[in-house]
Amino acid sequence: MIRTMIVDDDFRVAGVHAGFVSEVPGFEVVGVARTAAEARARVAELRPDLLLLDIYLPDQSGLTLLVELAGANSPDTVVLSAASDARTIRAAVRAGALNYLVKPFTRRQLADRLTSYARYRALLDTERGLAQADVDRAFRVLHEQDRTVAPKGQSPATSRLVSERLRSEGAPLSAAELAAQLGIARATAQRYLTALADAGAVEMRLRYGVTGRPEHEYLWVPGG
Repeated sequence: MIRTMIVDDDFRVAGVHAGFVSEVPGFEVVGVARTAAEARARVAELRPDLLLLDIYLPDQSGLTLLVELAGANSPDTVVLSAASDARTIRAAVRAGALNYLVKPFTRRQLADRLTSYARYRALLDTERGLAQADVDRAFRVLHEQDRTVAPKGQSPATSRLVSERLRSEGAPLSAAELAAQLGIARATAQRYLTALADAGAVEMRLRYGVTGRPEHEYLWVPGG
């Protein structure tokens, strides 16, 4: 089993990601940390094989933590973050991140990257010397399933538009309200909101009006 630890400042997001990881064969979640200080202590205590690391932590940047943890016995790291600027991504790679997944992402996207990591790890789990072909294969396997897969019938562009609208709003929106703001059909808005809720990027609540049935509303999760 690949012992995995999750570092995310939002316990709800960490819980969603832990659920995603637990569904991937060969992986187990051994710990969760919400700050860089807690992460350092838990890494020393638990000795995980893999760290799923957020960039935005309350006490220190995840990038700084990644540099501090670097060493022969440090865990491998995959960054899971809403930070999507090129500078941050390059810094994460320089610091040693093996992969980088931008939030919000789907269960499948994370599972694909974890499966590829497991194969990469297996190819390099040997004491013998490796030929260049072996090294090339290991790095090819590590990223062979990297892709952005939108749920069936959805486009990444519209998903990004919905995500950005919710993030900037700062308050809950219903599917009807979001549809009106973006100029799309209510059913379309509902599909994208449901996918984001399944990915843990938004929180679904019930809004109770004066009359009639309660209406679902959706709030962007900080760090999501």
